[in-house]
Amino acid sequence: MKKGTKHIVSLSGGKDSTAMLLRMLEEEMPVDIILFCDTGLEFEAMYRHIDKLERYIGRPITRLKSDKSFEYLFFDHMPRRKNPELEGRHGYSWAGPHNRWCTAMLKTRIINRYLKEISKDYDIVQYIGIAADEPQRIHEFCYPLVEWGMTEADCLSYCKERGFDWDGLYDIFHRVSCWYCPLQSLEELRKLRRHFLELWERLRYMDKHTWRTFLKNYSVEQLEVRFAFEEERTAKGLPIKGKDFFAELKEKLKEVS
Repeated sequence: MKKGTKHIVSLSGGKDSTAMLLRMLEEEMPVDIILFCDTGLEFEAMYRHIDKLERYIGRPITRLKSDKSFEYLFFDHMPRRKNPELEGRHGYSWAGPHNRWCTAMLKTRIINRYLKEISKDYDIVQYIGIAADEPQRIHEFCYPLVEWGMTEADCLSYCKERGFDWDGLYDIFHRVSCWYCPLQSLEELRKLRRHFLELWERLRYMDKHTWRTFLKNYSVEQLEVRFAFEEERTAKGLPIKGKDFFAELKEKLKEVS
């Protein structure tokens, strides 16, 4: 027989889940466990945010982490391959829209394993920080932000009013999840290169030492060429789109193909 119910908040650390947690606590909603799953490749400002948030709310945040690092899974792990053409390849390499292995291996499985243990003794109510203007992502569980009608912009304002600014990450990026993600836009990648050169160099290293191209149409080295070329043209007052731009870019990319 179950002992009762555990109310568990899934905390990614971003503006939405942070706003959800803060408002739940302010409205004295039941919160028994706060879960943060660490991929090992978050922005350093995110780790500082989690520590600051923990001090602010005055209660512990449970930190979960896979015993296998992203680097091991990316470079060295030898999974069973459904595609025979990939036999002998080391590591999962870059994730893609249809194979988000990093989310599965470093977050979903870790959280589900933790919840499975708790569910042996308790019923679980899980709270997910999806904003009211993200309806396409809604499936199940509890979504307080949707019930409150809080948009992403509302969430960011709510957090900033309480002193949380992620050391300016949201002044740069639209989203502040894992910095290495190949599913982010070109504009977000431009910002990573511009503001976090050390992380950009790590991205270049990783791409040079794996078998799958970072993006379908670009390696990180090719992105470096493109972004540098864009900067050159911008400095000269020239456009970074149009036939002339892409024709010249194509020639430059041949040097690193």
